[in-house]
Amino acid sequence: MSENNQLRDVFDAIADPTRRRLIRLLAEAEEIPLHELTVQFEMGRTAVSKHLTILKEAGLVLDRKVGRETRFRLNASPLREIQDWVAFYNRFWSTNMLRLNQLLEEEEE
Repeated sequence: MSENNQLRDVFDAIADPTRRRLIRLLAEAEEIPLHELTVQFEMGRTAVSKHLTILKEAGLVLDRKVGRETRFRLNASPLREIQDWVAFYNRFWSTNMLRLNQLLEEEEE
């Protein structure tokens, strides 16, 4: 878990396709009310709210009340942890593929 005092691991939060879709929707807008998010899914408001709660616990979503409406927005900062992890393995595989290529070229000689 990250140092941001998150209640939930970011990797756990993005493991679900519904939550990844919520992140994408929120990334494409500044702020979206719950009712507008709910119509994007074939599930009820309660189910969407549960997914948003998991994203909030991971620090990926911020919310605010405007009257009786709750609006959500993306906080992409915790995604840096995933970006760093993927970047490490990208370098790992690039290095290993380069080594393999060198070995194959040496065998051809």
